[in-house]
Formats: sequence, C-alpha cells, structure tokens
Amino acid sequence: MNHTKGGLLIFTANSHPSSRELSKRIAERLGVELGKVQVYQEDNRETRVQIQESVRGKDVFIIQTMSKDVNTTIMELLIMVYACRTSCARSITGVLPYFPYSKQCKMRKRGSIVTKLLASMMCKAGLSHLITMDLHQKEIQGFFNIPVDNLRASPFLLQYIQEEIPDYRNAVIVAKSPASAKRAQSFAERLRLGIAVIHGEAQDAESDLVDGRHSPPTVKTTGAIHPSMEIPLLIPKEKPPITVVGDVGGRIAIIVDDIIDDVDSFLAAAETLKERGAYKIFIMATHGILSSDAPRLIEESPIHQVVVTNTIPHELQKLQCPKIQTVDISMILSEAIRRIHNGESMSYLFANIGVDD
Repeated sequence: MNHTKGGLLIFTANSHPSSRELSKRIAERLGVELGKVQVYQEDNRETRVQIQESVRGKDVFIIQTMSKDVNTTIMELLIMVYACRTSCARSITGVLPYFPYSKQCKMRKRGSIVTKLLASMMCKAGLSHLITMDLHQKEIQGFFNIPVDNLRASPFLLQYIQEEIPDYRNAVIVAKSPASAKRAQSFAERLRLGIAVIHGEAQDAESDLVDGRHSPPTVKTTGAIHPSMEIPLLIPKEKPPITVVGDVGGRIAIIVDDIIDDVDSFLAAAETLKERGAYKIFIMATHGILSSDAPRLIEESPIHQVVVTNTIPHELQKLQCPKIQTVDISMILSEAIRRIHNGESMSYLFANIGVDD
C-alpha cells in the first residue's frame, strides 16, 4: 500500500546484485518501484551513471549500501547525486545505512579526518539530506552542513534478544572495552540485566598512543626553549592484566558494539568470558563488515552466535559461517523516507532512544 505523496523516486546506486536486496525491501514497504538507472564500470574503470527517467521537481532518495569495493560505491553515489542535481531534482536524500570511513573521524598522527572530507564531497555533489544508522561517532553529524538523521538499530537488536534467546533473563550485557561501556549499559537498562566490562585487553587502532599529540621526541633538548618553559614529559601508559568487572559465571554473555570487522578483539573477549564461566557467548552489532578471515575465525571460536543487521550485505560471509544471523532494519529506513517525503516529524523514530544507544 502506498503511504506516500506523489513525486517520490527511489534509486539504488550500487550495481552489485546482493546490495540491491535492501533497496527492494524498502521500495516494497513504501509501495513504489525502484527508479530506472544504469550504474556500471567502463573498461578504464571509470564509473558511468545513466538515469533513465525524469527526476525534475521530485524528491529523490538514493540508497547506497557499502560493498567490498568501498571506493567504487562512494563514486557511484557522488556521480548519481550530481546527476540528479543537474537534472533539477527538488531534493536529494542519501540513504547510507553504514557510513564509510566512519572510523577515520579523528586525527591520527599526520593523517587526516577522512570522514570530514567525505562529508564535504557529498554536500558539494548536491546532497540535501542524509539518512544513516549508528554512526561510529555521533559527532560525525557536525561534519555536514545539511540535516543528518542518525537512526538507531538498538530496538531491533533488543527485540532479537527477547524473542530469539529463550533464557535471556540469565544473560549479562558485556562491553569488550571500557569505551563501549555506555552502549552496554543502555542495553542492560532496557533489558533489566546486569553489565560486565572487560578491561586490559590489547589496544586497538583507536588508542590514544597513535594520536599525533604523542609525536614530540621523548628526549629533553637544551637550548631549544627557555629552561623555565621546559615542557614536562608524560609517563607512558601501562595496560593492566585482563580483568572482567562483573559476574559472568554460569551466565549468557552478550557483547554489544556498533561495528564488527576485524574480529580479533571479539575473539579475545570471548575467550576471556569463557574462562570466567560464561556458557554461551553472543555478539550483537549493527554493522557486520566481517572482512578477510572473520567468518572462519568466528566459526572456529567459542562464540555461539553473531547477530548483525543488513546495513551491509554479508551473504557470502553467512555461507562460510552459519553462526552469523541477520536482523532486517528496512522498516525504520522506509519509515524515515516516508516521513521526510511527506514533511512529517522524525521524532517518533527516536522515541525512548538515549544518547548512548
């Protein structure tokens, strides 16, 4: 049933067949058909986009899920947005369930904030609105000079826990690092469960030790500055041995996070929880990138199940690892599109959503 006003067009920019499934589900829920467009690579690897119907004066929504070739999918999106802009579309909304390069949103040594660059490129191409889900850092919204709706997948993951884990009342929500404790606390409060935090694990790429502020030389120099203005040197950090703050013995351990890609930290957390007596270990994450050997490593690990949403296509990973389960979030994306197109309030989609979700 069509619950939208006229003048709505939905395109999917990704030419990869498996990436079109989410777009088809959204279009079916809205009662419309996907717009006609050709997206392909020429022999010289240039991206070619040909829109095959009029977009003049219409609200265009471009759904783009990130495939393995992330740079190509970004160019597809930018070219399609610019094509719609030059064809006089009334508004152009990008629907990116997973925002690429979201982990590169902080300055690291002499690198760059790539997320800011990508946001500037999208705005320059002609994007007028962005719909995404569970940004790695919520401050990324400030990189845009257009409205950004950062939807949450937590209601769907919480529903999965309640409906698909029969004895979830005997569970404990686990943060695999202190940095994710707020998210774990939010899940625990909604499920009326306890919380545990793993502390002392190996530092990841987002550690403060790789921050550019630690780049000055560690040796004192004389004559470079006035003796009375000598800068004190910081004491290097020393990580404590791995500890689990909270009781997981004889309980189901549910690790929650926003992205699961490199699974080494998750496997280390699972081994630690198993040693502490957890008899089942689940991982709940919004974005299942699961690159490289992640499916094989999960299959060989003590992890009972990995639950992710379909913000990123992962059909091949599921074939390699039956432990991976998918939660459909097309409902909230289609409702966001409907409300934006009809000029309705978006606050309903954020009802009871906390800042830590």
